[in-house]
Amino acid sequence: MNLVLFGPPGAGKGTQAKVLQETRGLPQLSTGDMLRAAIAAKSELGLKVEAILAKGDLVSDDIVIGIIDQRLNQPDAAKGAVFDGFPRTIPQAEALDKLLESRGKKIDLVIELKVDEAVLLGRAEQRVKETIAKGGTPRADDTPETVKNRLDVYRKNTAPLVAYYQKQGKVVTVDGMAPIADVTKAIDAAVAQKSR
Repeated sequence: MNLVLFGPPGAGKGTQAKVLQETRGLPQLSTGDMLRAAIAAKSELGLKVEAILAKGDLVSDDIVIGIIDQRLNQPDAAKGAVFDGFPRTIPQAEALDKLLESRGKKIDLVIELKVDEAVLLGRAEQRVKETIAKGGTPRADDTPETVKNRLDVYRKNTAPLVAYYQKQGKVVTVDGMAPIADVTKAIDAAVAQKSR
């Protein structure tokens, strides 16, 4: 089963993707994590991507789709995956559909995490304060200013994907502001129903 988790930055997609990975055995394909790993490895791709991510802008479709294509070839993705933070645009969604189709697969379910953006900005501010209080350095893509830009980019580029997948009858909306355990239960119920 291939699932897409949607929601603005900070909605809890990563948390829920990890739960799905543990409970359903579906690998979490987080393009953000994959790109950060490339940055940490100081690879050619990582250096190119670092400047783009620091501003909160989107990495080019070709780069992201190439990374996803490579990742889908790994044995743990044979039974499906949880797409976390991808696709972010209609062209990426179309490219993903083609990529999966070439493997005889498709996106089975899209979970939209509905959240309050003002609360997300507050959470970002809190994370920065906590990181600094612990003597750490906040992630460049996690400052309130960057989060605000990422929310703007999300609304403009990614939010239209909900309609794209609604036309395919694949979207289930979950209250992302509910306690984490309740969000997990709601997602689990949607996945279980789709699996029948």
